[in-house]
Amino acid sequence: MTGTHGNTDGSGGIRRLLGDRNAALYLTGVVISGLGTSALWLASGVWVKELTGSDGLAALSLLAMWAPTLAGPLLGSLADRVRRKPLLLGTNLLMAALLPALLTVDAPADVWLLFAVLFVYGVAGVVQDAAESALVAAALDPALLGDFNGLRLSLAEGTKLIAPPAGAGVYAAYGGASVALLDAATFVLATGLYAALRVRENPPTPGRRAPVAEGTRHLWAHPRLRPLVLAGGTTMLLAGFNGALVYAVVERLGHPPAYAGVLAALQGLGSVAAGLASGPALRHLGERRFVVAGIALTGVAVALRAVPYDPAAWAGSVAIGAGLPCVLIAALTGVQRDAPDALLGRAAATASTLLFAPNVLGLAAGAVLVEVLPHQPLLVLLGLALLLTPLQLLLSASRTAARSPSDANPA
Repeated sequence: MTGTHGNTDGSGGIRRLLGDRNAALYLTGVVISGLGTSALWLASGVWVKELTGSDGLAALSLLAMWAPTLAGPLLGSLADRVRRKPLLLGTNLLMAALLPALLTVDAPADVWLLFAVLFVYGVAGVVQDAAESALVAAALDPALLGDFNGLRLSLAEGTKLIAPPAGAGVYAAYGGASVALLDAATFVLATGLYAALRVRENPPTPGRRAPVAEGTRHLWAHPRLRPLVLAGGTTMLLAGFNGALVYAVVERLGHPPAYAGVLAALQGLGSVAAGLASGPALRHLGERRFVVAGIALTGVAVALRAVPYDPAAWAGSVAIGAGLPCVLIAALTGVQRDAPDALLGRAAATASTLLFAPNVLGLAAGAVLVEVLPHQPLLVLLGLALLLTPLQLLLSASRTAARSPSDANPA
């Protein structure tokens, strides 16, 4: 990461980005497909709950979409074995064709089909993310990658503020099958936008298999990417613990469980703001200091949630939303810049697995701990653990400085 590329003004970076044809097409596709995905994400749990009456099965509907993330290195290798643009178009069309199968789901005995479609949805999402990361790295000026990843996150979080209530309205009026058809239509529209991308791809080497572990080895051996991804995974693990305590926080504030939606919306607003600011912040601070600042902000915000006072909970939610994206944006941007094109799909998918799988584990562990321990001391301990997490980045920076002072201070 360097501080010398491009315009350091935030609005200037975004203007350059939106003036790029490929970026504008892709970001429009992100908004359209994000609306459909977020709507189905909410509707699937409600659908399963209404059909079966089971809270556990309703929760498993979300797990079905997330579980394929664990196979990220394997699925990401597809993006290094075939051309990425046709792969992206093909997975979009596959989901557009598969989602109408949910029109037949209208009884508890049909729930297996919903789970199967959601699992394939998750698989397609992992493959798409790997293909998209590689395509974006090839299509855009490297100086714009930080701005792009930040704006992409802002748009994705923005759709999450709009799509779930819209999806709930469609579900209430017309049923789950209508939400599935709506999502299928967004896949078709996104396919048209992605088809218009102008990107020159290097063809895969004929007859050469892409070893799945090669992306992992690259991340582990890279002096800058390894600490970024490890710090990100640790942060997301602790964030998962924090997420499991949200209903305890709401109860201590004296509100009904639905109040968690207010805190989630505030966190989303923080993420939107962080995404918009991430490009110039990365240029000014460099990757490590940007990540350290984001993790430190998250640690303070998590501890602040232990204060049984509404404004403290609001401020904590906004700050968590602003802090968490820093490590994700920096890690993804670093992978796109530093990984060789031939293994970028595997490296990006592996990084996503290492970043997001710990979050699921943290949620599960936090759900157990909150049943046996008071949540306020847990929040303080989580905040302290987060504040200690950047030490691995600072130590790695010291070791790198001993070998290459210029690389240790990329800003």
